[in-house]
Amino acid sequence: MTEETTTLTGQAPPPVWDWPALDVTGTDFDPVLAQLMREGPLTRIRLPHGEGWAWLATRYEDVRFITNDPRFGRAEVTRRHVTRMAPHFKPRPGSLAFADQPDHNRLRKAVAGAFTVGAAKRLRPRAQELLDELVDGVVADGPPADLVERVLEPFPIAVVSEVMGVPAEDRERVHSWTRVIISTVGAEAAEAAKQGLYGWITETVRARADSPGEDVYSLLGRAVARGEVREEEAVGLAGPLQIGGEAVTHNCGQMLFLLLTRPELMSRMRGTPEERGRVVDELLRFVPHRSSVGLARIALEDVEVAGHRIAAGEPVYVSYLAANRDPEVFPDPDRIDPDREPNAHLAFGNGPHYCTGAVLARLQTELLLDTLLARLPDLRLAVPADQVPWRTRTMIRGPKSLPCAWGS
Repeated sequence: MTEETTTLTGQAPPPVWDWPALDVTGTDFDPVLAQLMREGPLTRIRLPHGEGWAWLATRYEDVRFITNDPRFGRAEVTRRHVTRMAPHFKPRPGSLAFADQPDHNRLRKAVAGAFTVGAAKRLRPRAQELLDELVDGVVADGPPADLVERVLEPFPIAVVSEVMGVPAEDRERVHSWTRVIISTVGAEAAEAAKQGLYGWITETVRARADSPGEDVYSLLGRAVARGEVREEEAVGLAGPLQIGGEAVTHNCGQMLFLLLTRPELMSRMRGTPEERGRVVDELLRFVPHRSSVGLARIALEDVEVAGHRIAAGEPVYVSYLAANRDPEVFPDPDRIDPDREPNAHLAFGNGPHYCTGAVLARLQTELLLDTLLARLPDLRLAVPADQVPWRTRTMIRGPKSLPCAWGS
């Protein structure tokens, strides 16, 4: 990879922008990403860790093109020190996030049964039961209550644990590991958490080789026993799925914060419950659910994108956050418009790497919002909006706590 990369028109390549790790609070859009979007549909960035620079695509159509084109691969990233936001980077065999075809479909097939629409429908009564137990405690104790601590954090953990097959006595320990892994606190702490989590997963997969259950660890245990996936692949596949509950906590935290600080949105949710799905879709499009960018891809051959030649071997990032604010696709993109039609947002990704747990995440989001609005009348913040603390040094954005009151 050299600085002599040229555009198809013979012009000099765009400058390399340094993108520092920012702790942007609230639901504000990352100012660096906003600037990169203004610079052009394709820019170049250097992140705090790793080596060199990478291309960044921010336009909706370019993001969809790159994420659907097999000429951009993920597997090669595991063999490179690509510029990145996270200080720690140690992909494991079996990780869906870094698998290209045909391995990606082979691995995904092993767990697909746990994440179908049908599986979500079967899970819904149990998920509602778990949620009701948490909200019962909140109601019994009375206001104020930190809804992150009391509901938004324990509920997704409980649901993901049900889907994965984590015993009740291990859930807090598993959650403590996943919380550290998604943070940016440092390589040593993250590595210790990964060792703990993946060691536990290995033991669990081995123990479920003959389990008849439909939980993910049982599905993986049987797949390993049948020789469909290797044990190390099963472990690498399960880890990110286990961590996935963290995203629901933080996304729903941002959504609730927006509802609690924008009366017109809360009124819309309460007044027309049959249209809540449209509001949720617009909030999914709008919320800045992560810091910076996710995982890179590597160009496997020369590819033209937005008038530039991306050379074979060069890393490429896409920004779903930027794509969801593309004014060519979403007019007036910085405004929350529940009546936006169509709303083909990319909050759950695109292409083969579309979020495995998207159906499950949507189920939990709808249950959380419906139940909290139904059980906690006149729900409101118990502190001024500017006193709500936000998570820092983390790759997934969201409020650290959400102190709320309700009733008269």
